[in-house]
Amino acid sequence: MKILGIETSCDETAAAVLNIEDGKFTILSNIVSSQIELHREYGGVYPMLAKREHEKNLPMVVKEALKKAKLSTTKPDIDAIAVTIGPGLSPCLWTGLNKATELAFKWGIPLIPTDHMEGHLLVSLLNVDTKNIFPAIGLTVSGGHTQLVLIKAIGDYSLIGETRDDAAGECFDKTARILGLPYPGGPEISKKADESSNIKVSLPRPMLYTKDYDFSFSGLKTAVLYQAKKHTITLPYVRAMAKEIQQAIIDVLLKKTKRAALEYQAKSIIIGGGVIANKELRAQFQKTFKNIPLFIPPVELCGDNAVMIGVAGYYRFKKGAIAKNMKELKALPNLRFASKV
Repeated sequence: MKILGIETSCDETAAAVLNIEDGKFTILSNIVSSQIELHREYGGVYPMLAKREHEKNLPMVVKEALKKAKLSTTKPDIDAIAVTIGPGLSPCLWTGLNKATELAFKWGIPLIPTDHMEGHLLVSLLNVDTKNIFPAIGLTVSGGHTQLVLIKAIGDYSLIGETRDDAAGECFDKTARILGLPYPGGPEISKKADESSNIKVSLPRPMLYTKDYDFSFSGLKTAVLYQAKKHTITLPYVRAMAKEIQQAIIDVLLKKTKRAALEYQAKSIIIGGGVIANKELRAQFQKTFKNIPLFIPPVELCGDNAVMIGVAGYYRFKKGAIAKNMKELKALPNLRFASKV
């Protein structure tokens, strides 16, 4: 079967076409139009500005995805459309949902409402034999979400931990701003962390030793703010601070994931989300979990994309989770992992 995936949850307008045969996925196209440059001057994403860009770009992105997949742009030979309905920014979600609904009606094919965070995890299992990897512990680190999930099977999830305030991605963005680095903060922190410095700094690891699996990174952000006020923001100081911020976040994510894996006797670890593109995080997770299967998406599929929506949509389609009444579908900006879509 062929699935068209559509993703507009935040500031990436994305469409992809997947071909699935005997459970094997082939990416026929993967088109992403980024709004980073547009939002950079504001230091974050403005929902209504993002919505306007989605409305402008989505028809072109879908058309390009179909053309690259060598399909008709008027009535393509596809079996279903998978679209993100949450979580995300409400105006942005509605743009993708409205377009997907329009196309599903026009082409007379099923529409599959899809969970953005489930997509971030399942894209890590692209063409993986999933017979003996469950139960697994899933870690999603994307935008405003940092979550630990017990995965008993694809589609059978229990949320065991989540952020109480700032997520890891938000902490990267906010601490980068304090240090005078541009948006988005994660890649900028990573770059500076790679550069050497003779300055030593120390930051807290919030909730590192709590018995639960929740996260809180607002305290780390506050510690950076207070320390930065006492120092001259020189390049060596920024480098040192970036390295410590990055390591503090990695330490918390690693320790909580490792403890969850032991408690729930996980057979594998599955991680996904934009922050997972961080090369130091990837390296330390691979080193820590060298004795257990660790599934990480390729860097190009860590950020928001429509391939992950197509993958998650396929598994939902197999379970019959298609929209029975497309006109009643709603965007769910606060959708929580493991909720019924």
